[in-house]
Amino acid sequence: MVAVALPMNKRPTWIALFALLVAAPLANAHVLSDAEQAAPIFGWSVEPWPLALSLASAVAYATGYFRLRRRSGAHGRALHARHGLAFAGGSCALALALFSPLDTLSAWLFSAHMVQHETMMLVAAPLLVLGRPLAVWIWALPHEWRLRVGRCIRARRFAASWRFLTAPLAGWLLHAVALWAWHAPAAFEAALVHPFIHSLQHTSFLLTALVFWWTVFGDGARRQSGGHAMLSVFTTMVHTTALGALITLAPGLWYPYYVEPCSTLGIDPLHDQQLGGLIMWVPGATAYLIGGLAIAARWLKGQSSPLLATGRAVVVPRDTPR
Repeated sequence: MVAVALPMNKRPTWIALFALLVAAPLANAHVLSDAEQAAPIFGWSVEPWPLALSLASAVAYATGYFRLRRRSGAHGRALHARHGLAFAGGSCALALALFSPLDTLSAWLFSAHMVQHETMMLVAAPLLVLGRPLAVWIWALPHEWRLRVGRCIRARRFAASWRFLTAPLAGWLLHAVALWAWHAPAAFEAALVHPFIHSLQHTSFLLTALVFWWTVFGDGARRQSGGHAMLSVFTTMVHTTALGALITLAPGLWYPYYVEPCSTLGIDPLHDQQLGGLIMWVPGATAYLIGGLAIAARWLKGQSSPLLATGRAVVVPRDTPR
């Protein structure tokens, strides 16, 4: 068997697939209808299109996962099992944020909206990155398609653009801009009123979080020292904590949209805003701290742990059976 090594940092073609199969379910972003404004109903919101894309992502990962396991030794199977558990955990967290009653409640309470956003960015995104979906999805393709994709992703111009996008500074800036821009009162309230803008907001949060955590735990981190990853996590913790503190300590409402929904539920909208800011402030900072400690432990050991490493290459066979 002849094998071709496909470095993970040369996979720009797959960012589009990643956006399609993982971020497209964010079209389920919830906005209150006229009927719901009169009578709140909190239940699971599973629409056919987002559900179909979520299932396609899971099926593609499962197919690639079992093909890789069949070609791996005992150590490789244990490593793939850790990656599979991470991806499953991230997928479950994403489904909880998008389809559970939390999604409906987020249209009524700012604090619930913050829980939804933090679940996507601080739970689902890092777990999905640790699951190595790009490396696994390629094995879900038929043999001929794997070879074609392999040739495309080795192209120099694609590799250069992917390396630029997943550079530590680029990942940090993209995530920071998304967080601060979308929490500006005008942008946030526009997302609450218009479903398309709401979907765009959620997609921006998730995709920039995926790129950010890729530079921390993925192959982007392998191109840099552990110090770069820790600096990214620490500075992100600082500026997100500052944003949470601003929202918590604001003397007035940033998002007047929530006045009527909170009043319907008998909740003070300012207290709800303060609770939402605290969620971003304290649990959010704790999540970044945990990530920073994991990076520090990996750095002190002098090598990546099996769970945090994404692997140096994916082997695409040229002449294995189909």
